[in-house]
Amino acid sequence: MKSKVNETLRTLPDDASWEDVMYRIYVRQKIESGMKDVAQGDTLTVAELRKRFGLTESCG
Repeated sequence: MKSKVNETLRTLPDDASWEDVMYRIYVRQKIESGMKDVAQGDTLTVAELRKRFGLTESCG
């Protein structure tokens, strides 16, 4: 975990704010979580997503 945080910090500019740091960590966590879901087959098709949120084909 520390190595991932250090890697994330190295990508930030020297004048990064705490908000920048927290945002980058949040985004990285969400991406890794999504990648884990995909690896486990825990995904939805577009049709399933549209049905779940009551969207029609013309939305988006």
